[in-house]
Amino acid sequence: MLREHDTEIIVDKIDVENPIIVASFPGIGLVGTIATAHFIMELNLESVGIVESKMLPPIATLMDGVIMPPIRIYQSVEHNFVLIHSDVPIIPDIAYDISYRIVDWAREIGAKKIFSIAGVATFEGKHRVFGAATTKELLDEIKDHVEIFKTGTISGIAGSLLNECVAKKFPGLALLGETLGFNPDPRAAAQVITALNSILGWDINVDKLIKEAEYIEAQMQKLAEQTRMQEEGVKKKEEFPMYG
Repeated sequence: MLREHDTEIIVDKIDVENPIIVASFPGIGLVGTIATAHFIMELNLESVGIVESKMLPPIATLMDGVIMPPIRIYQSVEHNFVLIHSDVPIIPDIAYDISYRIVDWAREIGAKKIFSIAGVATFEGKHRVFGAATTKELLDEIKDHVEIFKTGTISGIAGSLLNECVAKKFPGLALLGETLGFNPDPRAAAQVITALNSILGWDINVDKLIKEAEYIEAQMQKLAEQTRMQEEGVKKKEEFPMYG
């Protein structure tokens, strides 16, 4: 059984002061995961730490033969942000614990706010970007750059991270890239990055992401399938709670 706050964040050194935190975990369309992976490659970011928990699956990621833990932390001194990127879906049993620790750590390093990056499925596929925030003041900061996500739910760790921001009165925002479903959607990820560029005054190029969209879709299909199976398992438990 998971002990309370069993998640640990291990970081070598943070060189940015009062950074923005951008966090993504595999979800619908892998929108956030693809977006943060693009940040890592496009900006040539190096890992400065990890998020560790006994409840994470026993998986190590390989990058050019080098072992990398599944949830890693990166930083960009140029753009003054810290990135939390996960290669594995987060099960509901651990979502609260990871969210609790991330928000605590954000305060420890003097972060300004947290952006939770994810996808939202619609039947339209217009690749819009929807936004939500923990306060009206934060909504005012993004309303000219995204469509406000007025009603609905944000599931999984993307939602629990924002709930924790509310509980701790820490500034939190969600950027949700519109997608048709669980299949990897690099174009939706590109739209989220474009929205972040607009909100934060960045100029991170997304041309490569769009150009290699089909290749990325094929490469990340397995992770998308794992995420879909996990989400369907959660929904099944919700529909039949007596058998959970």
